[in-house]
Amino acid sequence: MRRALPTVSLFAAIGAILLASPAFAQSATPWDRCISLDASPAERIAACTGVIEAKSETGARLAAAYCNRGHGLTEQRELDRALADLDEAVRIDPAYACSYSNRGRVHAFKKDYDRAIADYGEAIRINPKFALAYNNRGDAWRHKGDLDRAIADFDEAIRLDPSFGLAYGNRGDSRYQQKDFARAIEDYSAQIRIAPSLLAYISRGNAYRDTEQLERAAADYTAAIRLAPNDARGWRNRGLVRLFQQNYKAGIADYDKALEHDPADAYSWNNRGQAKLRLNDRKGAIADFRKALEVRPGLHSATTALRQLGVAP
Repeated sequence: MRRALPTVSLFAAIGAILLASPAFAQSATPWDRCISLDASPAERIAACTGVIEAKSETGARLAAAYCNRGHGLTEQRELDRALADLDEAVRIDPAYACSYSNRGRVHAFKKDYDRAIADYGEAIRINPKFALAYNNRGDAWRHKGDLDRAIADFDEAIRLDPSFGLAYGNRGDSRYQQKDFARAIEDYSAQIRIAPSLLAYISRGNAYRDTEQLERAAADYTAAIRLAPNDARGWRNRGLVRLFQQNYKAGIADYDKALEHDPADAYSWNNRGQAKLRLNDRKGAIADFRKALEVRPGLHSATTALRQLGVAP
C-alpha cells in the first residue's frame, strides 16, 4: 500500500520584477499598476496592456511592461501569448534579466527544459546575484534528472538569499530523489521555519515515512491538514501512515476525509478497502476496490484483492 506522492513542480511563482513596485491601488497610474507586486495577474495584464498601447514608454520601461504582462499571462497559463511578450521584452532590452528569467519559466511550463536552462543562464550572466534564476534553473535541471547540477544551483540560490524557503524545499526534493533522506529532512525543516506550507509538511512527512519514522510523519501530515483541511493530500498521507501502524479505524476515518475532498483518487479507495478488509468488513472492502477500479481501470492492487476475495473485478 506504500505509495509516494508524485513530485510537484516548484518553479517559483513570482517572476522577478526588477523595477520599483508601489503597492497596488486603483488610483495608481497604469505604469504603477503594471509593475505592482500586489496586482493580480488579470490586473497586471490590463495595466501593462494600457502602458504598451499608450506608446508612452520606451527602452527598459517598455521592456518591463512586456515582461510583467508576460508574467501575468504565464500565471494564467496563456503560455504562447506570454512567450510572445517575453520575446518582445528581450528584443527591446537584451540586458534586462527579468525577461530571460520569466521566459525561462514559460519554457519550463512547456517542458522545454533546455531552453529554460539557457534563459535562466542568461539571466544569471546579466545579474549574478539573481537567486530566483538560480532556483528556477535548478528546478529545470531536476526535471532533466541532473540532480547534482540542480543541487548546486539551489545551493547558490540559498547562499545569495538564506531566507529563500522555496529553494530549501527544492533542494530537499532533489535530495529526496537521491534517497539522501536525512539531508532532505534538514532542508524541508529549514523551509518550514521560513515559510510553513502544505507541500513542505507533506514533503518532510514523506521523508519521515520512508525512513520508518511514522509518528513524525503523522505529525507532519497533521500539520498539513491544519493548514489546508480541504486538501485531500494531508488526509490520505496520514491515512496511509495509520495503516502502516495497523490503526485501521483511524486510517479509514482519514481516507473518508480524503475521498470527501478528492473522490477521483483511486489509491484512496483502494487503501480504504485494504483497511476495511483487515477489520473484516468484506462487503465494504469489495465496494471500495470496485470503486478504485472504476476510477482507475486495471489498478493491480485492487484487482488482486478482489480475486483473492473470490470476486470478479
